[in-house]
Amino acid sequence: MASRVRSRLWRVRAPAKINLSLRILGLHADGYHELRTTFQSLALHDTLVLRAVSGPLTLSCDDPLCPTDDSNLVWRAAERLWRADGRRGRPAGVHVAIDKRIPMQAGLGGGSSDAAAALRGLANVWGTQVPEVRLRAIARELGADVAFFLDGGTALGVGRGEVLYPLADRPPAFVVLVAPGFGVSTRDAYGWWDEAHRPELHGLGGGLVPTGPVPWRPEGGERGNDLEAPVVARHPEIGRIVKRLRTLGAVQAAMSGSGSVVFGLFGQETAAIDAAEAVGRAGRRVTVTRTVGGGEFRRLVRPT
Repeated sequence: MASRVRSRLWRVRAPAKINLSLRILGLHADGYHELRTTFQSLALHDTLVLRAVSGPLTLSCDDPLCPTDDSNLVWRAAERLWRADGRRGRPAGVHVAIDKRIPMQAGLGGGSSDAAAALRGLANVWGTQVPEVRLRAIARELGADVAFFLDGGTALGVGRGEVLYPLADRPPAFVVLVAPGFGVSTRDAYGWWDEAHRPELHGLGGGLVPTGPVPWRPEGGERGNDLEAPVVARHPEIGRIVKRLRTLGAVQAAMSGSGSVVFGLFGQETAAIDAAEAVGRAGRRVTVTRTVGGGEFRRLVRPT
């Protein structure tokens, strides 16, 4: 394997995302939700440092809450890429260190972006011969968001979110991210949505159970997060942050994905900074970043 190693050290950025919209169209009999969501890349990113070493794959992270075993999506990405390249046994020959800047359980896709970055970086460390089409299939197998992080920019996601249609880049915007000091698991958020819609779902099975018409407005950019209401019912602070960002001038404010982070979009950096200062308080983590288009995203994530 050593003869196939191209370099001993690679760095790969793993940008965050927000969901400009997230609409739930129905529930499949297998428990998966039919979605229509608009992804948007951000400049905020984790960084993966991959070092060629002897011995088995190891993983570390500067965030003690981040798992460093095979429950981490980075580890699972490595296992799938290793097998797809025709290698036997357990992944080996690399240590992956994650410099974590994207909050966990935040709806910003940090774990999924790390997995996509790992696929890029490991392909270079190992010198794999895995075709691009297989790499994309691995990303879809790992999770709906992982596939998006191979291309970034702005994209429409349907199905479970893994069927992607690139969209024209939106006008650049500055983004205020407010993490309220607690996380929300994806499983819980969708479970709460199911509870809220139990009367209309009860007793129905097989195929797709529709939840009623959800209009699509591509001309102005779709808005709305169907997970926000059930999450806010358990965590009212999220709703208060959304309202506060709107009063501070955000052209759009909402919970991202399954939460818990709330985003506000601003046209001017000074307005975003002012809003960030206004919503900051003990227990909250407030970050000002910006949106990233597809071309810039692909440059940012190139392994170096």
